[in-house]
Amino acid sequence: MSDIIHIYTDGGSRGNPGQGASAFIAVIVGREGERVLRKRVERIGLCTNNEAEYKALIIGLMWARSRDIERVKLHSDSQLVVRQLKGHYKVKAANLLPLHLKVRGLLKGMEWSVQHHSRGNRWITRCDRMVNEALDAAGA
Repeated sequence: MSDIIHIYTDGGSRGNPGQGASAFIAVIVGREGERVLRKRVERIGLCTNNEAEYKALIIGLMWARSRDIERVKLHSDSQLVVRQLKGHYKVKAANLLPLHLKVRGLLKGMEWSVQHHSRGNRWITRCDRMVNEALDAAGA
């Protein structure tokens, strides 16, 4: 598949650390407009908000790898994660380094870019809603 797949992500925790969840929505843009290819949310247990943000990227990229997708544009509302992936910030937190390395490993061989969005982005808002519904359902 040579189309660019847009992967929108969000992660959150209730408390920092606290019970967390991560979500992604994969979208393709074509002549007919946008089409959702996959959406998924996972409760991930005790984590920080930044860990949940990274894990959202991981589950989205693992899905993309399973579909042999070669070109992705990642979208996140986490400035920290975006700036770390772009190399603007070093990954100093010991808990984030393995997650950062996992994301970098999943991106190897892919054509990729990453973009920061505010929470006002409609796809990020949907991911945020998925995260909150998963946490509500878990009683977190």
